[in-house]
Amino acid sequence: MITADAVKKLREQTGAGMMECKKALTESSGDFEKAVDLLRQKGLAAAAKKAGRIAAEGVIALHVDGKTGVLAEVNSETDFVAKNEEFQKFAGDVAKLVSTQNPADLEALLKITLGNVTVEAKRQELIQKIGENLSVRRFVRFDTDGKIASYLHGTRIGVMVDYSGGDEQLGKDLAMQVAASNPVYLSRETIPAEDLHRERAIFEAQVKESGKPANVVGKIVEGKLEKFFGDTCLVDQVFIKDPDGKQKVKDILKGAVVRRFVRFQVGEGIEKKKENFAEEVASQLK
Repeated sequence: MITADAVKKLREQTGAGMMECKKALTESSGDFEKAVDLLRQKGLAAAAKKAGRIAAEGVIALHVDGKTGVLAEVNSETDFVAKNEEFQKFAGDVAKLVSTQNPADLEALLKITLGNVTVEAKRQELIQKIGENLSVRRFVRFDTDGKIASYLHGTRIGVMVDYSGGDEQLGKDLAMQVAASNPVYLSRETIPAEDLHRERAIFEAQVKESGKPANVVGKIVEGKLEKFFGDTCLVDQVFIKDPDGKQKVKDILKGAVVRRFVRFQVGEGIEKKKENFAEEVASQLK
């Protein structure tokens, strides 16, 4: 009997897909080393060798169809491959699949059929063809009875805003605002209590360290919190199209309501490997 743990272990060691790993273990009657050899014979080991490489470049793909919108991030190792037409088509196809099939998570997405193979099989195929580690990193899907505004900055930043009321121009302005100013929260009311408590505690400590009189500490902390709201909350941010910097996003809503937003930037949160080319050359000479 092929156990889930065995399949998981083989996948972690080789980087091959779950179904390929299960099939290899079945064909090898559960012999782990033979299963690895089978994957190598089928060409999946070449992809496996690349699985450990850091894929921090790539593209953000956007697909909006009526009241459904999707952002997906598909990564590559280099910016050169991110410009590859076949790679970009794959990313676009992934976003469209999320829109039409509504997978529960990444694991479910990788099992969906794309053409005549699964998304995971297509990913492995592209790794073999292109020669870099490629990964489908994340996606988000909006379904709304309101409107979806979207914006792509090249292929590196993608935004969707779910809103109601207002016109198409307002939606464009909101999407551009999110892309340019990168808000963390929708409004001060939506900030999680623990986040707000942490910021307040930090500001209080900063003011006390500065030696300010006790009777002004509270006022200074409140001022710092207001600045924090203005930096991190979408509706409290200065509107980017206001040349005087006096108008805030909430001033342009005029009755419209922003329900949620999402912003993806290629590679955010991924620690990129720092190459030392001098050391690399020296090691090769040795």
